[in-house]
Amino acid sequence: MGESTEKRPGFFKGVKQEFKKIVWPDKESTFKQSVAVVCISVVMGIIIAIIDYVAQVGVNFLTSL
Repeated sequence: MGESTEKRPGFFKGVKQEFKKIVWPDKESTFKQSVAVVCISVVMGIIIAIIDYVAQVGVNFLTSL
């Protein structure tokens, strides 16, 4: 039970070393990726809406028979 206090300083030292290895993207790259995510989300939303509409029309047709 007492060994957890001995290993914590080593753990936090390791975390600090790993954080130094992180390469953060620049503003331009972040902006481009954000625009791409928004565009793909809008396109996928439109595709899902079309599929939903077609399914709704199909179900309404089948239930009206």
